[in-house]
Amino acid sequence: MIEQLPGLLVIVPLLAALLAAASGWLNKNYPFIIAAFALVFTTGASITMLLKTAGGASLTYYMAGWPPPVGIAYKIDGLSALVITIIQLTALINLPVSRVHAQETLKTKKAPFYGLYLLFITGLTGIVATEDAFNLYVLLEISSLTGYALIGMGNSRSPLAALNYLMIGSVGASFYLLGVGYIYIKTGTLNMSEIHQMISPALSGNSTIIMAFSLCVAGVLTKAALFPMHGWLPAAYSNAPNASIGIIAPLTTKVMIYILIRLGISIFGTELVIESFNLSNVMVNFAAIAILAAAFKALFHTKLKKILSYIIIMEVAYMVGGFFTGTQDGITGAAIHIINDAAMTLCLFIAAGAITTKLYEDDIRNFKGIFTKMPFTSIGFIGGALSVIGIPPTCGFFSKWYLIKGAFAAHQFLFAGALIASSFINAVIFFRIIEIGFFGHDHHEEDHGHAPGPVMEEASIQIVVPLLLSLGLIIGLGLMTGKIVENYISILI
Repeated sequence: MIEQLPGLLVIVPLLAALLAAASGWLNKNYPFIIAAFALVFTTGASITMLLKTAGGASLTYYMAGWPPPVGIAYKIDGLSALVITIIQLTALINLPVSRVHAQETLKTKKAPFYGLYLLFITGLTGIVATEDAFNLYVLLEISSLTGYALIGMGNSRSPLAALNYLMIGSVGASFYLLGVGYIYIKTGTLNMSEIHQMISPALSGNSTIIMAFSLCVAGVLTKAALFPMHGWLPAAYSNAPNASIGIIAPLTTKVMIYILIRLGISIFGTELVIESFNLSNVMVNFAAIAILAAAFKALFHTKLKKILSYIIIMEVAYMVGGFFTGTQDGITGAAIHIINDAAMTLCLFIAAGAITTKLYEDDIRNFKGIFTKMPFTSIGFIGGALSVIGIPPTCGFFSKWYLIKGAFAAHQFLFAGALIASSFINAVIFFRIIEIGFFGHDHHEEDHGHAPGPVMEEASIQIVVPLLLSLGLIIGLGLMTGKIVENYISILI
């Protein structure tokens, strides 16, 4: 049974998506129930595989029993098991939250919403699991198309934001596909392990390999929203419905960074990418500029979702810079930050959705006193904020520590400085929000000579419980960082 799990991780949510979308005709509650059962299964399966791959083991599954080069292989190692587990946990934790928001805003679109939700997870899971470079493109398009649709379900500006995302995303996907074409021209195979065996440092000057790498990386970084290719993300994420953004924001860009790391480790090889292509200085310094640009963009915005969107862009630059340092610590920091940033972003967007739903807006200047009325939401938001800033024992501190160590080891002092400066800027951003949320005076409350106690207006328990679970995930990942790195990441680098 365990040997079948890599395949079932894709097949089960795919079939459940079709069933969930169709079952809405029978009963409006069936789509949620089907989605919940599917995600409970895939979460259990991902945790099982995570335990099985500790210490360097791997699981391989051939679709329909056909091995490469004819068939498609799915391979789960320590890093892919980690990323798949965070994908499934994020989807499961966020599902009750999405249900509350979907009931409030989507109304007649609830059944299609759950079908798209599961298809989105199917695509992301398949991207991480597949060993086939072209199959990765197919799954990339599945996750992208469902992401466009999930974003387009929002307010009146959502369709235009989704269209902009679609156009930029299609360009990124096309670059990646062209790169795969060049790889196939040179190697005659699409299996990642076979490609890696055929591409060696001896081919570092080969124009076909250079073009393949350039196109693949350009496509991935476009879809990851690395500055200045980030223009689609703030509009898409700030206009997406709360039902959708809680799953899109934590996972989309992180899986793109996973692809970047896989390109570097499993296809081209870090020796070729870092040393032969001589990209380290250019890409790391570019990432440092991207961090500072996104940080200052976030600093001067007042819309909460826009602020969080620019923080996501900043975090993408963290991971890109960490990978291109080429050091053990830098690549480790980039890999572990995929997991940590997903948990942090989940926590912050659940809290943001709760606050903006309560206030019917997301301008932080109007958050006066909201944290005193929503104490549990405030705990989740503050916990996520502290992790983004990099305060121990939250997970954000540990991945940033690895990134800074990697930067110093590679003598990339601009990147190290950008990482440290961004933490201070994040502190300013979040403490401004926290100050308004706790100490701002609500002018809607009449004060007749006495200070009335705040009336508790906490979000639904279906939002509060997942929010606190996501906060627990942030702290748990922080405390387990050493074991995670030792058993799942350092072995692969």
